Amino acid sequence: MTDTDKWEYLVESYGGGIRSAKAEEIQAGLNNLGEQGWEVIAVHQLNSNNKILAVAKRPLTDSVQKRRIREKRGW
Repeated sequence: MTDTDKWEYLVESYGGGIRSAKAEEIQAGLNNLGEQGWEVIAVHQLNSNNKILAVAKRPLTDSVQKRRIREKRGW
């Protein structure tokens, strides 16, 4: 990777409300993200609602950049 590389980010949540996230649910979710090319860079627990957030990144490809530009322009 170089200094000019661009990234896309994803925030995935597990659990919430009155139900805490189970370890198996989190593990399966993180494995799924890894299979899709995401690298988890942070995990944060929100104490107020039993929710766990995972922040992930992966390189932003040209095709994703072009799709986002088209979506912004309404094409």
